[in-house]
Amino acid sequence: MTPFTRLRMAAGTALAAVAATLAVTSPAGAVAEAPPAQTLTWSTCADGYECATAAAPLDYDRPRGEQISLSMIRMPATDPAHRIGSLFVNFGGPGASGVDRLQWRGHWDWLFSPELRARFDVVSWDTRGVGRSTAIRCFETKAEQETYFNAVPAFPATAAQEPAFYAQAADLTTRCKERGGDLINHLSTANTARDLDVMRRAVGDDKLSYLGLSYGTHVGATYANLFPTKFRALVLDGALDFAGSATGHGIEGFTKPIDTRQDVPRGMAETFDQFLTQCEAAGPDRCAFAKGGSPKDRFKALTDRARVAPIVLDGESWSYTTIISSVGGNLAHPAWWKDLATLLDRLANVQPAAAKSLLAARPAKPLLGEQYLDNRSEAYFAINCTDSVVPRNNATYSRLADPEDQRVPYFGRTGVFDYQPCATWPGHDTDRFMGPWNRWTPAPILVVNNRYDPATPLHGAQDGTAELANAQLMVIEGAGHTGMYVPSTCGEKAKRDYLFTGVLPPKNLVCAADNSPF
Repeated sequence: MTPFTRLRMAAGTALAAVAATLAVTSPAGAVAEAPPAQTLTWSTCADGYECATAAAPLDYDRPRGEQISLSMIRMPATDPAHRIGSLFVNFGGPGASGVDRLQWRGHWDWLFSPELRARFDVVSWDTRGVGRSTAIRCFETKAEQETYFNAVPAFPATAAQEPAFYAQAADLTTRCKERGGDLINHLSTANTARDLDVMRRAVGDDKLSYLGLSYGTHVGATYANLFPTKFRALVLDGALDFAGSATGHGIEGFTKPIDTRQDVPRGMAETFDQFLTQCEAAGPDRCAFAKGGSPKDRFKALTDRARVAPIVLDGESWSYTTIISSVGGNLAHPAWWKDLATLLDRLANVQPAAAKSLLAARPAKPLLGEQYLDNRSEAYFAINCTDSVVPRNNATYSRLADPEDQRVPYFGRTGVFDYQPCATWPGHDTDRFMGPWNRWTPAPILVVNNRYDPATPLHGAQDGTAELANAQLMVIEGAGHTGMYVPSTCGEKAKRDYLFTGVLPPKNLVCAADNSPF
């Protein structure tokens, strides 16, 4: 998990940034010519999955020039006689491996039901810049990478901490500039959408079927506007405000960081309020943080104390920043809320026990000199910082920090600083897509969002749906990030039926989450 942005989950979320002076691709996304068609060679890679490598132009303005590789994986349809085609899936991020995620999550029935797996080859891939594809790596070794990122706080909690945070962010961009080569200038989401069309052609599908989660919704919306006649069904689950993400709706984009434009802090605060409210309603037998008083009051007392001095639990120091980032990082997964409540209870009481086991597993200590495959930390910024417009002046971040912290207690500063490394990012992709987002698509788009989502708030999904020319929003009455982490049998069936037929569900359909966190 990226230390600059521990509040974002792997599906993750929103986009970011670079200067307003960058060239903008045309609304039609015109490039020189389509790259030549290709044939994929699939081979068994693990547990019934098949893997292949596709080629794509580094620069779509020179489609027959230098090529990059795209690592692909698929789970073949279990009923080939009734197979519809391929369902391409982007799990979000950006930066995490789609190959790994499909292997881990391909048999999650609430995400890919047996009925859906029967009719589609489920396909994912490592996007350009990531993992097993042609990737950006800003460090020589895994040890160097993890040592660097583990030393960076999630966000500066005070003005006094800001200069050091800015210096560390600038150091990251220097390292990426030195090691990124020309790839660093070709990592826009628009080029990922073009890669997706290359892969669509390579698997032999006349039109694309697609499921995008979190950041994957931005890939899908970009594809819909670059290739409006080339898809049959697009599901965007956990959607962004696409115009807000790219430009901030005009002049605002020059003055506000990306997360404050999309108001992700408010989404986090609303989801955290659900955590506290549901914890109190569940009572101390089911939610440990409900012991000894109101969870809201206990959390305020806990963070007030941590602002004064870190709280030491089992030899581990928990600062205010660490507590807030841990809370934010676990809000996306309601299945983790009980463990989070136990941790907060133990921190509030400073009781001995192994706190680390209560949160998502942390990476093992790296071996000195070991090379690394997982480059999500640097790829997260390499992609996001290429796509949008954010301030290039550190003073803007400092000016916004305290007012945002007052507007959205606990989470305001996280939204200000989440993409701050983009202020000095060296990559410039002239083929990025900045809109407009309303090209007419013959096929309708289904947008899905949870009522309370900490990374892709409902208000952003409502804005994003309105920006698309032919789209409909369906809300899941649940808390957490996307259908990946908030199972809904009703929601899965609605998505599945749409993917089978291309027909949107009824506008008044209401779907509930299957489980209660406590």
